[in-house]
Amino acid sequence: MRYYIRDGTLFIRGRFLAASTGIQGGIRRVSTILSHTVPADWKDNEPERELSLQVTGAGLGPDYFGLLTAVSMKNLCVLSYGSLTAFITAGVSNPNPDLRPRKEEGEARTINIILHSGEGMSQGALLESIITATGAKAEALHAMGYPFTGTTTDAVIVACEGEDVVHRYAGTGTDLGKRITRAVLHGVPEALKRHHGDVARDRPSFFIFSRYGGEHWVEWVPEDCPYYPCHFPGQRCDFCYCPFYPCRDEELGQWMESSSGGKVWNCSRCTLVHEPETADYLGSHPEASLQEIRAFRKRVKEHREP
Repeated sequence: MRYYIRDGTLFIRGRFLAASTGIQGGIRRVSTILSHTVPADWKDNEPERELSLQVTGAGLGPDYFGLLTAVSMKNLCVLSYGSLTAFITAGVSNPNPDLRPRKEEGEARTINIILHSGEGMSQGALLESIITATGAKAEALHAMGYPFTGTTTDAVIVACEGEDVVHRYAGTGTDLGKRITRAVLHGVPEALKRHHGDVARDRPSFFIFSRYGGEHWVEWVPEDCPYYPCHFPGQRCDFCYCPFYPCRDEELGQWMESSSGGKVWNCSRCTLVHEPETADYLGSHPEASLQEIRAFRKRVKEHREP
């Protein structure tokens, strides 16, 4: 799975089995999932055409699921919990006693949730994930004092990758369901804080679920990182995750024994995406393959050599 933001649109790329309640939703295999920001007063009656224009303009194929929102992508919250990644944008009005608050002209009122599992899921688990995420969203809104469980345009997309079906169910009692619940319970309030201006960020926010010092969510903010520089002076930290992880390239990393059993890919010594030239190239070529990036890196090093 790779994701990037270009001109107000979140693109998530991979080979997915996915379920969507959004525009032209259903269950099928797709290579692109996108969330596109439109103006708050957008009144186009052809949302399918709007999404198609974005996909075509990006040079991508027609196999996609997409969502529309009036929320700026700088207020996007990305939450990573093991093999689960959640992408959440949220815009609702401030709490009021009206159970069906009237939508003001030009007001952004949509909560979009995109869930990605790096482990295979059954079609039933994909659908059950939508139920689990919706329940968590309602719980989060209730905890914030909102007297409603969502807006009239909310949508959920759930996607998975992996040849083997690891998750057959995704209810709140399953490991996957617990991760979804925790991600949505944390992500919806954080997304609303950014949309309302209570928390100011000039780029999407990235959260990691950590067990160090007790289970909790940690927001990764490059400027406040206590470990900078963790590789070399002048390193770039444009990416809060490696877009190639796990690359399985043993010249860049290695498999290690996990504390919870099994294997985990360890690339702590890899500096590929932290090198300034490589970071710039990857930023302007987000679809570049690992082989292309390594070839570019090789050319840069050869150019430097006398």
